Amino acid sequence: MNAAAEELKRRLGGLAPSVALVLGSGLGELAGEVEDAVRIAYGDLPGFPPSTVSGHAGAVVAGRLAGKPVLMLAGRSHYYEHGDAAAMRPALEALAALGIDRLILTNAAGSLDPDMPPGSVMLVIDHINFSGTNPLIGEATDRRFVGMSEAYDLRMRAAFLKAAQETGTALHQGVYMWLSGPSFETPAEIRMARIMGADAVGMSTVPEVILARFLGLRVAACSIITNLGAGMSEDELSHQGTKDMAPIGGARLATILRKLFASEALA
Repeated sequence: MNAAAEELKRRLGGLAPSVALVLGSGLGELAGEVEDAVRIAYGDLPGFPPSTVSGHAGAVVAGRLAGKPVLMLAGRSHYYEHGDAAAMRPALEALAALGIDRLILTNAAGSLDPDMPPGSVMLVIDHINFSGTNPLIGEATDRRFVGMSEAYDLRMRAAFLKAAQETGTALHQGVYMWLSGPSFETPAEIRMARIMGADAVGMSTVPEVILARFLGLRVAACSIITNLGAGMSEDELSHQGTKDMAPIGGARLATILRKLFASEALA
């Protein structure tokens, strides 16, 4: 077991979660609902990358959500912070070594569909890597050739849809395109993304999905829609705007997640 996993196991005592949840913008308050929570700063875990983005706490929160053991990563490291697409690899390797086998990723994203406005939630069914890089570049073994035909687990997606239906929460489905950031997209890039089949754009998640599949984890992901893409409205995009809008969609996604954890789907 690697050093970070050993430290996590020591701090968690007898808690043995099999599901991990990465909290993007708008979901920070969900960490406060974890019962009997153990909170560990990323800086206390070897290899865990610090987050330099406002709104990302940079801590592991573990305990129980709706009675189910869970480990949350409150914050992530992004490619645009340092130019390293594999920055989250040590953290995800530690989760896999700890016994995590399912990973739920969340993010804030821009919508390319006028019928999916800010405040909506989108279940990611596939992605387009338009960043020009890959977190497995430099991996020396043939394990780097990871199949991505079913990157987003069908059973986990079905569980999300069922939880949304049972709570009466609208849940869109679509394709997420990863661009490197940190600058927002231009109107021309948004037109290109729509032509290529994307439904939302963002600056995270895809490298974590690739790494998770490399490590053998099952993956689901949801986007909290914080804005329409550049050129689709008269508003200029900003990180402050993202932070202001994220809690609206975050509340909807939190409702789905509570139901999901209360169900037998994650047993």
